[in-house]
Amino acid sequence: MTAPTLTQPEEAPTGPGPDQGGVGGAVRKYVERTRGGDVGALPAVLSLIVLVIVFAVLRPETFTNAFNFANLLHQAAAVIVISMGLVFVLLLGEIDLSAGWTAGVSAGVMAALVTNHGWPWPLGILACIVTGAVIGTVIGFLVARVGIPSFVVTLALFLALQGVLLKLVGDGGTISVRQDALRAINNDNLPVWVGIVLWIAVSGGYAAIALRRSARRRAHGLMYEEISVVVAKAVVLTVLLGIVTYYLSIDRSRVPGTTIRGVPQVVLLVLFLLVILSFLLGRTAFGRHVYAVGGNAEAARRAGINVTRVKMVCFVLSSSLAAIGGILIASRNNSVSPNTGGADTLLYAVGAAVIGGTSLFGGKGRVLDAILGGLVIALIINGMGLLNKSSSIVYMVTGLVLLVAASVDALSRRRAASTGNV
Repeated sequence: MTAPTLTQPEEAPTGPGPDQGGVGGAVRKYVERTRGGDVGALPAVLSLIVLVIVFAVLRPETFTNAFNFANLLHQAAAVIVISMGLVFVLLLGEIDLSAGWTAGVSAGVMAALVTNHGWPWPLGILACIVTGAVIGTVIGFLVARVGIPSFVVTLALFLALQGVLLKLVGDGGTISVRQDALRAINNDNLPVWVGIVLWIAVSGGYAAIALRRSARRRAHGLMYEEISVVVAKAVVLTVLLGIVTYYLSIDRSRVPGTTIRGVPQVVLLVLFLLVILSFLLGRTAFGRHVYAVGGNAEAARRAGINVTRVKMVCFVLSSSLAAIGGILIASRNNSVSPNTGGADTLLYAVGAAVIGGTSLFGGKGRVLDAILGGLVIALIINGMGLLNKSSSIVYMVTGLVLLVAASVDALSRRRAASTGNV
């Protein structure tokens, strides 16, 4: 009997051909993959470029200043982290409609324990993440072991968790987050020198890892990126991150006599999660199993993969990251209310993953997609606000962008199937 074929994580087939070496060859191969239906994060990147240009032209004084740029990163952080968790669920071809309220309930537990009961803030954060993990375990059990569709389970929790949060904080009430350490997470900035060190570490780390990977693949006779291509990518990344770091190091205070500068602290958290979760998906057996289950669950089961366990872990990861997102929301707002993690949070988080390039059909996506899509949504909200557009316009534009992203996903899959690139 023929062994079932498993879907593997995306790897760029970038070995140098006889007439396609160097940077030019890499560009040609990327164009060929795009024409074949593998668009990846291209729509999100193009959206970011277009949005930045449009808002910079329409509101050059307010949109392009350093204060607004830093504020945009603070606004996007919670949605990005929640979306990172949803990537794992979407890769399975499942959905988690309760992620937003999971963030709210988890943050409510933290705020209640720290503010109302005097717990140390580290224990409050731990309790928050544990709460998210417990919710994820319940979802995973009902979906993976009992067999209830994830849409039904998470829709039920979408409703139930609203009641739990309302019970925690009271009807119309709030729980203040007074601890300086908690407030600092999504409000304060790193010292300028730390931002510079971070820029050097990220740029240098990427270059070292990419060169090492290229050398190892070449030594084993596998497709690999030429050094010129690796260097070109590293240079582009270094320049972009250098511009961002410099821009954030400028004094952006609006109050005379005060100074605000440095990379937001939350950026360090997002980068840490990106590295850890990307390694988990791209460099471990568990990550390969996630893609396999998302590509064809039955084939994965026949190949000996414990599909139930993979689904359980993915839902636990999703809800745990939602809890971390709840911490960021509470830190940013300095409080937890009955609306913390509301419906908009979920929609933006799902939209971020899809806009970034994660497929709703499963088996295709990266953690980086959450960051790209989250920035697109944050740009829309931020830019529309600066243009004094109403919430109705913001919702319509965001919904249109999400619809276009989903359409691109469906059409690219159809194109990939017709060209044999699936």
